[in-house]
Amino acid sequence: MIHPARSLSVAIARPLAEVAAFLAEPRNFTQWASGLAGGLQPPSASADGDWRMNTPDGELRIRFSPPNPYGVADHWVQRPDGGIVYVPLRVVANGDGSEVTLTLFRLPGMDDARFAADSDWVRRDLDSLRRVLEA
Repeated sequence: MIHPARSLSVAIARPLAEVAAFLAEPRNFTQWASGLAGGLQPPSASADGDWRMNTPDGELRIRFSPPNPYGVADHWVQRPDGGIVYVPLRVVANGDGSEVTLTLFRLPGMDDARFAADSDWVRRDLDSLRRVLEA
C-alpha cells in the first residue's frame, strides 16, 4: 500500500553543515519539534537505543538515525499500540543556506481534516526550527 504524502519544507539562512549537525542531535528536537518538547528522555545505558516520551495515551519510543554527513535526520516513532510512524527529515544546501524538508505520510484511517491539521503542525514546527537556528 502506498500512502499519500506531503513534503513540507523551510529555507534556513544557515550553512548546511550547521543545520545538519543541529538535526543530528536528538536533544535539539525539544527546541523546535513541539510534539517532542514535553519530556523526551534519552536512552539509558542498558536500553535498546530508543528515546522515550510519556504521553496521556502511553509511552512513545523514538529511534533517530545516527549522525551522518548527508543531512539525513529521519526518525521512527513507535506508538503505544505498537504501530510505527516513519518521519523522513532531510536537510540539503540551498545557496549559502539550507532547505529542511519533512515528509508527512497520511496514515490509514486519517481523514482530510486530520491530515491538514498535521500538515499545519509540521509547518509551525519547521518555522520554529528556522527561528531557533537563525536566532
